[in-house]
Amino acid sequence: MAATRGTADADERDEARFLHRRPAPALRPLVAWYSGYREAGVPPATHRGLPSPYLTVIVTLDDPLVVSAHPDPRTPPGSYDTLVGGLHTTPALIRHDGRQSGVQLALTPLGARALLGLPAGELSGLDLDGAEVLGRLAGELRERLLEAHGWDERFAVVDAVLSRHARPTRAHPAEVARAWRRMLAAGGQVTVSGLARDAGWSARHLNGRFREEIGLSPKEAARVVRFDRVRRLLQGAVASGRRLTLADAAAECGFYDQAHLAREFGAFAGCSPSRWLAEEGRHGSELFRNVQAGAGDGSPDSMA
Repeated sequence: MAATRGTADADERDEARFLHRRPAPALRPLVAWYSGYREAGVPPATHRGLPSPYLTVIVTLDDPLVVSAHPDPRTPPGSYDTLVGGLHTTPALIRHDGRQSGVQLALTPLGARALLGLPAGELSGLDLDGAEVLGRLAGELRERLLEAHGWDERFAVVDAVLSRHARPTRAHPAEVARAWRRMLAAGGQVTVSGLARDAGWSARHLNGRFREEIGLSPKEAARVVRFDRVRRLLQGAVASGRRLTLADAAAECGFYDQAHLAREFGAFAGCSPSRWLAEEGRHGSELFRNVQAGAGDGSPDSMA
């Protein structure tokens, strides 16, 4: 059966596909976006799964997802047909042998209760087999995606399955939801004291309730949001050909300076910005030549 489906989609394997799609309107408070990916015939590689403000659900289409290192070092390497991951502050290392395909869902932490049946805090730092969290739904979703023809049909399947499964809830405190949305809107440039004051809570109480619902403390989450913003800015500069220095990127995203950006990149990605861009790019330095170090900077994070 799987072989028959693979033959039907053989034409898609001949070229790389990376697509983003917004979910159905009713799901948008719960899911930020879907991403479909398929590539084959490329060199084997290891990809860094970076911290972001979203929980991750991955449903593979062909080969299993191979995670050689998890954010929680106590979790052994493994392969997954479906995976659910919580918010984390260190990268996962994902390995492929030259081909990979699947659908990735970016779940909002405030949507975790509705879609996963538990608060995001229970998944903090974890990668789990999808069946451990979603039960039989994980297998059903993968089966239906394998039966679908083309990306439009696959995304429609995800819409249909999630819409049927979602159980909207108001179990998370309004104060936490407001603090999280304010943090996202500010690109992580908020203070814990300011969020606590806005909530009418002590910083300690906010820290506990926020961690339970989001999966990170307010300070950790703000750092992740800011990091996610700057790495997307760097990717955007690469894609558009915009010339950008790391010092300018640091200033635009609220880092103290370029050295601060380099430290945060090292903490969250496990490497410098230049190395990450080189790893992600298909043509090495030619791909990220528009992202450059500031004049006179000799740090290992500089780009010439």
